[in-house]
Amino acid sequence: MSSTQRTSNLKRTSLLIILAITATILLGAGLMLVGYAGIAATLPSPDELQDRANTFKTTAIYDREGNLIYEVFPPDAGRRTIAPLADISPNMINATLAVEDPNFYQHPGVDPVGVARALYYVFRREATRPGGSSLVQQLVKLTYLSSEKTLTRKINEAILSLEINRRYTKDDILEIYLNHIFYGNLAYGVEAAAQTYFGKHARDLTLAEASLLAGIPQYPGQYDPYTHWQATRNRQADVLRLMVEHGFITPVEATRAWLAYDGKTPDQVLHRPLADFRYPHFVLMVREELEATYGPQVVAKGGLRVYTTLDPALQRAAEEAVRRGVDALAQRNANARNAALVAIDPQTGEVLALVGSADFNDKSIDGQVNMAVTPRQVGSTMKPLDYLATFEMPEDYWTPATIVMDERTEFPDGPGRPPYVPRNYDGKFHGPVSVRSALANSYNIPAVKALQHAGVPALKDLAQRLGVSTLTREDYGLALALGSGEISLLEMVNVYAAFANGGLRQEPHLITRVETQEGDLLADNTRPNPVRAITPEHAFLITSILSDYQARKPAFGRASRWLELPDRPVAAKTGTTNDWRDGWTIGYTPQIAAGVWVGNTDNAPMNGLSGVSTAAPIWKTFMTAAHENLPIANFTPPPGVVQLTICSDTGALATAECENRRQEYFKADQLPPAPESVTPAPTPAG
Repeated sequence: MSSTQRTSNLKRTSLLIILAITATILLGAGLMLVGYAGIAATLPSPDELQDRANTFKTTAIYDREGNLIYEVFPPDAGRRTIAPLADISPNMINATLAVEDPNFYQHPGVDPVGVARALYYVFRREATRPGGSSLVQQLVKLTYLSSEKTLTRKINEAILSLEINRRYTKDDILEIYLNHIFYGNLAYGVEAAAQTYFGKHARDLTLAEASLLAGIPQYPGQYDPYTHWQATRNRQADVLRLMVEHGFITPVEATRAWLAYDGKTPDQVLHRPLADFRYPHFVLMVREELEATYGPQVVAKGGLRVYTTLDPALQRAAEEAVRRGVDALAQRNANARNAALVAIDPQTGEVLALVGSADFNDKSIDGQVNMAVTPRQVGSTMKPLDYLATFEMPEDYWTPATIVMDERTEFPDGPGRPPYVPRNYDGKFHGPVSVRSALANSYNIPAVKALQHAGVPALKDLAQRLGVSTLTREDYGLALALGSGEISLLEMVNVYAAFANGGLRQEPHLITRVETQEGDLLADNTRPNPVRAITPEHAFLITSILSDYQARKPAFGRASRWLELPDRPVAAKTGTTNDWRDGWTIGYTPQIAAGVWVGNTDNAPMNGLSGVSTAAPIWKTFMTAAHENLPIANFTPPPGVVQLTICSDTGALATAECENRRQEYFKADQLPPAPESVTPAPTPAG
């Protein structure tokens, strides 16, 4: 074959390939258009956008008995006043576009650049950057489609967005969006938000105000400026940074807007509405969880049916106990103006009652701050963990019978620093004491020795296994033994609930079930899923000490009555922090674990009052009411626990020569030493 023929054949083949590729592309495009048209024909008409945007489906929240306790917005669809785009501040428009859809006026309804940018920031784990959904897509999700996360739904969303963008002007879409987006606190649309938070019209919003509001819709519960001011301010900083990045404002303008609220409190910036619904802190926690799971717009308009763990009778008892307790402290001039209470079912982790403050609407005590979940120093309620850490040591472990010297001790506190010299609450030293006596009487020096023996890393690991999330610092010293670390009341109560549940920890939760308005199940938390945190033997040893009324009487005397229930065994521990800033009592039966914090939200000290005199009366009032109709349940030793007779002076097995004997519990593979291996502890001089 000649070169001319080869060239001719090559050209012919190339032409055929080009024609085939072109035909394939045209066929594919035709099929895509047919598919697009077919899908578009099955979807709701884009012309219904305005009507659908005005349609609400109320999300309802119920207690465990099915009683309605809150609707995400009232039957009149919340506060909303429609504002034309011309009557909305350019600051608000620009802030919204910067944080939600900076290419809004350029893309056809779906933003390929935004999708690519979102994937980039997800890869870099920068969660505060704009997401991949355009503003049009968000409006579609808000008005047309369910919250399911499937490929089909995403395709439908994209097609509807393209169709809406084709049939409406950009200004019309933006106006509808700004008038219907949820800004929290029953405010739907920017005009209602401006009135709710700042008492002014949307057209008058400053850059500082607009940048604060524009960050709220992402998570209205998490960025509620009344209850999460710092988080809202951090979000405002993100909005201002994005406005600079996309050319809406200059860095100087951003700095000026940020400094407008520098050093100010919410009361100095915002109008503050009153809560007019029951159980506000509990309900707001439920709402925040829902928004984090399903998105704020689905929660606001999706018609969810949410069933919670809240026991209305126990909640009323908790609120009454807190109210009476704080009133009694006021009569004593205690300067203890606030309190919180949490009750948990140890078997399931269900939060039965939660009171976040003495009065949600009392600005003088910062009542909208939820002290049930605000970390505070926990004082001596940490001590059971100190001794648990020594029980868990593979060698040289301690037992409830181990003798510890309670005497003045200087503990090294790091190079160049003076030694740490803890003192007991009563200012005395008690000589050789057993672990049982040391923990029951809350002596400080033996607790610090316990932590020194086990090590701070072991204590942090134990706390983490028991559900504590906040002990993350690397510079804790031995003062951690006495509760210098900050932990929330909710997490501390759940720690004690694990003791009550034989060492099995449940995740504390407020929601049992979530359904759609049609009854389809979205979430089911009714099946317990416990995690083994500590052995049942060690859990029982701690319980046997905390429920030993006789063992605690040397230190507590008549005050021990506040830690007892009249008709059943109960385990309890009190705590007090430095300068009397926090008073704690946490305790449990096998059926209920409950804890009380008393103090001041602003960390002001109380007038020399301890946990047993502030928190314990509230705790006992609640626990007495909570168990009124419950059968008596005893703390039963698990199979791996044995009871032996020991010599109280040495902690060793008793001999015929021992005059001071008592019974003590032991883990079966952690027995006391033989008598001849123990030297009696000396009695300190004086």
